[in-house]
Amino acid sequence: MKITYFGHSAFRIVSGKSAILVDPFLTGNKHTKVDPNDLKADYILLTHVHGDHVGDSFDIARRTHATIVTQTDFAEYINHSLPEAHDCHAEGINFGGTFYADDFSVKLFPAWHTDASVVDGRLMPLGVASGMAITVENKLIYDTGDTCLFSDLKLVARKRPVDLALICIGGHFTMDADDALVAADFLQAKRVIPTHYNTNPSIQADPQKFIDQLATGVGFLPTVDQEFVF
Repeated sequence: MKITYFGHSAFRIVSGKSAILVDPFLTGNKHTKVDPNDLKADYILLTHVHGDHVGDSFDIARRTHATIVTQTDFAEYINHSLPEAHDCHAEGINFGGTFYADDFSVKLFPAWHTDASVVDGRLMPLGVASGMAITVENKLIYDTGDTCLFSDLKLVARKRPVDLALICIGGHFTMDADDALVAADFLQAKRVIPTHYNTNPSIQADPQKFIDQLATGVGFLPTVDQEFVF
């Protein structure tokens, strides 16, 4: 498969028939130079409703007719009530549930993180934040989404180690780099890409220091906007 990291928590995974975007926060993301209008997508995976994860999802979904996959309460809101998601279609799953496409699957796990957005001038909870276990080409990719450290992350690797873990390290809104080291151990991660750092002053972190503290060969800092083979 081919993977592109756009900075913050935004990724693209291309495999077989499917182009998959994960939390495509591109407009306003200082790390990327990619124009969201240039991206193709068949599926858009959203870990939660915060703007720095939903990002350009609805514009991309309308243009490409991509299916949005997210937690079931947010999916219902997208399909029936969210004005900016007009003409978008979402498939909802809940914790423990799995969405199956032709050449990949997504299983939903909890994340410990708030999950509300401003709707009509007031803050509204829209489901629960999640992590996502993406199985593609017989490899397990786990995106923690935004979360603190919690011991149930061990359950993700109950049947098999995680081949690639996308782990937030920025602190303030999520776990910091020290906690992320423990999360990588809980996930039995063979490779780790740090996420959710240095986008604004409150989430400053040193990704290279984090990489250096992992076991040799585990950490990986991909060049932003540059596709790599995994």
